[in-house]
Amino acid sequence: MASIAPCNISGATTASEDLQRHGFCVLQDIEPQARIAEIDRALDPRFASTPFCQGGFYGPRTKRFGGLLKRVPAVENLVRNAAVMRLVRSVLDPWCDTIQLNLTQALELHPGAPAQLPHRDQDMWRGPAGELEYLVNVMWPVSPFKAENGATLIWPGSHNLGTAGDDGNPIALEADPGSAILFLGSTLHGAGSNHTSAVRRGIIISYCLGWLKPYENQWLTYPPDVASAFDPELAALVGYQQHRPNLGNYDGQCPSILLRGEPLEYLAATDALRPDQEGALAEFLRHQQRADQIPPAGGIVESEAQRNKER
Repeated sequence: MASIAPCNISGATTASEDLQRHGFCVLQDIEPQARIAEIDRALDPRFASTPFCQGGFYGPRTKRFGGLLKRVPAVENLVRNAAVMRLVRSVLDPWCDTIQLNLTQALELHPGAPAQLPHRDQDMWRGPAGELEYLVNVMWPVSPFKAENGATLIWPGSHNLGTAGDDGNPIALEADPGSAILFLGSTLHGAGSNHTSAVRRGIIISYCLGWLKPYENQWLTYPPDVASAFDPELAALVGYQQHRPNLGNYDGQCPSILLRGEPLEYLAATDALRPDQEGALAEFLRHQQRADQIPPAGGIVESEAQRNKER
């Protein structure tokens, strides 16, 4: 592998520019280190019981598991971090009515873990490339990310059909707990190799367009009996909302109805349209109403039954 240079990008004032220009950015110290330490401790028993991954992509010396919102409640603070959400929405909002949580996953690289195959996460959907961004990834270091312990490798400029990754020279994004590494779904990246004798931990949280099928099946991961304990905004992020028009509904209604107890057996399907569609519908109804009030050209045409009666 080509030489790896640690990288630190400036703070939130230029983060949006960095994300768009380079395909990634680093937000320094946006969560208290004490909170990350609390999450780290809560992850201990789960990591201890989780087996190593199977398959060359996930990595034979790596452990991973998802569903963090139901395992470690403090992860909600990371999911809903205001600085992160502003950047995520600036990228995704132009392409969807609502965004959704794509996954929450904890990962642990053990000593000897090899580097991961470089990849672009948006490729899982196989949609048109270079026209829009499908997701934004946020990597939260739980232990310090260093080049030698397998810090996330990024190919700057490789996003949005960029070819900057063709020379094979990534950079290792070094960051401490409390900071967040953001990169676009079109950015070439992969975990580095762990050459140390210590485990490297991180949390990956990603957000995607609300009309996509997410990586983690949110409704199975957080069924109604679990999601009903969530704040409404968090429940919406994990799928208990409709993406207008009417996408992801439950019997024609917003699936959030499932969080308010057992729904009625028979429900009235209810429109959930975008403003532009509501406008088009209103115009159509006005036109239809006018048409219904104007007799057809030449006067009212007698029905066949009426003419037969007069004969």
